[in-house]
Amino acid sequence: MPLNKALQEKYTQELSEIIQEGSIDAGIELAKNASSEGITTVEFFTEIIQPVLTDLGDAFSRLEVFLPELMKASMVVKGIQESIFTEDNLKGEVSDLVKGKVVIGTCQGDIHDIGKSMVAMLLQINGYTVKDLGVNVTPQQFIEEAQKMNADIIAMSSLLTTSLPFIKDVVNRLSAFNSREKFKVIVGGAAVNSSWAASAGLDGYGRDAVEAVEICNRIINTK
Repeated sequence: MPLNKALQEKYTQELSEIIQEGSIDAGIELAKNASSEGITTVEFFTEIIQPVLTDLGDAFSRLEVFLPELMKASMVVKGIQESIFTEDNLKGEVSDLVKGKVVIGTCQGDIHDIGKSMVAMLLQINGYTVKDLGVNVTPQQFIEEAQKMNADIIAMSSLLTTSLPFIKDVVNRLSAFNSREKFKVIVGGAAVNSSWAASAGLDGYGRDAVEAVEICNRIINTK
């Protein structure tokens, strides 16, 4: 059931102000206050953090905010994630059944991680085992980590066009290693779209974190 609109607006406004200040402690305190008002960890992520970061990403694409603002947001959200989104807090809120295994990262040539981190967190909330490789991840790193954990899906994020050749390289390397059928490869981010993903031979494209989870669900359900 969706959060009360007034409560959601209150917390999204406060989180936006905290991100502008770049205060990690204030972000953690806000999440604790939300919990005391009965907002679950999953609700705080999907209905408060995610809308705020989506708006910030849209503003970045319109050149209304810049990299320093994104870095502040990343630090605040990571602080909340590390302090509040713990295994104990999520217990009972996530699926007990592991749906699948996902290796995720921001592609080589790109150091943006807000969108990628949103997807990784939402996948975990939805019952996936997730290995987050961070940013500027090489094609070989994606493949090696996917092989190590016997992943079902390789998920890549790209905000900069400089990373596009490396996305294609992942698919090409998998084909060269005769492993293309073993791993599904999906992508998201401002530098790509569904047409580009299809032309590059990928298995899916997600506009946002919610759609990325839907794509992963479809992939796992058809395996």
